[in-house]
Amino acid sequence: MTSRVIQKKIARLRSGVRPKVLDLFSGCGGLSLGFRSSGFEVSAAVEYDPDAARSHGLNFHGGNAAHSRAFDITVTHPADLSAALDLGPVPMAVDVLVGGPPCQAFARVGRSKLREVEAHPEAFRHDPRARLYLEYLRYVDEFQPLAVLMENVPDVLNHGGQNIAEETAEVLSGKGYVCGYTLLNASYYGVPQMRERMFLIAYRKELDQEVRFPAPTHWVDLPPGYDGTRAVALKLLGGDLLAARSRYVPPPEASRALPPAVTAAEAIGDLPPLDARALAKAGTLRRGARRFEEADGIPYPRGRRNLSAYAQAMRHWPGFEAPAMIRDHAIRYLPRDYPLFERMNPGDQYPEAHRHALEMLNERIAELGRQGKVIRPGSAAYEQLKKEIVPPYDAGKFPNKWRKMWADKPARTLMAHLGKDSYSHIHYDSAQARTISVREAARLQSFPDGFVFAGTMNPAFRQIGNAVPPLMAKALATMIARALGTRTTTAEESLDEPVRAAAAV
Repeated sequence: MTSRVIQKKIARLRSGVRPKVLDLFSGCGGLSLGFRSSGFEVSAAVEYDPDAARSHGLNFHGGNAAHSRAFDITVTHPADLSAALDLGPVPMAVDVLVGGPPCQAFARVGRSKLREVEAHPEAFRHDPRARLYLEYLRYVDEFQPLAVLMENVPDVLNHGGQNIAEETAEVLSGKGYVCGYTLLNASYYGVPQMRERMFLIAYRKELDQEVRFPAPTHWVDLPPGYDGTRAVALKLLGGDLLAARSRYVPPPEASRALPPAVTAAEAIGDLPPLDARALAKAGTLRRGARRFEEADGIPYPRGRRNLSAYAQAMRHWPGFEAPAMIRDHAIRYLPRDYPLFERMNPGDQYPEAHRHALEMLNERIAELGRQGKVIRPGSAAYEQLKKEIVPPYDAGKFPNKWRKMWADKPARTLMAHLGKDSYSHIHYDSAQARTISVREAARLQSFPDGFVFAGTMNPAFRQIGNAVPPLMAKALATMIARALGTRTTTAEESLDEPVRAAAAV
């Protein structure tokens, strides 16, 4: 039965139809957008978070109510999903399955080998720590995709002594797939962000394809933290990666002859400047949740002619063209820290910020002294003044909590924690004295300006931080399309032109 289904799918694709994609743990749809831009049809998604699910429905299904629903994979059988979304018979519903269970789903399985969990599911059926992994495999079994793409953090190569990527590849190999996995950095693929992730690709053996990963299009000297992450992940695995059974594929090398990586300034420098202090003083920036659809939009600056190629690509992404007014160029209300943001230097992290704040405190005390007001250390007045100027965190315990971006380098990794605060990405422009906006975060993640995010500011930041950068996804999707014998045939091929132009900047 499996062989007949696979052959029918292969024949269908060779007839020229677009491959159908199912995005599991989809979030707002970074992977979906990359695949759509490479000629795939995004048939459906499974996402537990209601705001992210609504974002996916808005962007890929016109806000269709059924496709905007949140689905819990642990209680949604593939047949139920197919029926709810009118996908047709499950085995023929989709050709490619993308996404990946959250890393906690693997970590919580513990030291038991994933292949043993899958082989003896009843022992773990009622254990929520293993359920996401088991359900993911059930979707593979039921939908029988021709290709699978999984994404996760680099730590999955060595989590508590487990090489989760290798063990997952072993399970998929037993199901009839040829697998390979590697580590890729998004900055090498036109994304203005130094984001390192593990990617695993699996093809049905009937396709007779070897797993390859896309060649870099850009070059950047990665800081020690990023090179270190990769080196540690690989070193701790030792000989396992070199063993004959290993399915690890060394990442394609980036050459210094390639165009430089897209910088933060090239990514967000054309967006309207937001002077946080002026906005707060005018009362237009204040505490409280804001829904983008209810907020007043901000027009793009007029008369600007020196747009970077990357900014042009983000404004003119086919199907996601920039709106007349930006409704999610929203920032946090952080009045205590605006002067500190201005004082910080590019690259400064929390220890440097804390030192700047103490300097500002001493300067304020000296100024008050010149006015005849003596503030003694330890006094109630001193503690109150310190509270108004100096952030309360221990500089020794939170070395990476804050960071001011460089204008001339890609941004550091955006995390889901942006939903809690955005101090990890303080705008490089000191005159604006603020953290990045939702739209700026989207730009740094390579979401086009016409991509919309449901919910308020915090959920939108979280969706962006959790996503796979669409340009990174597009590079992977293009490789998979070639392996499937298809090509990018949509109008979104025109996206390649500004992206190639960005490479020439």
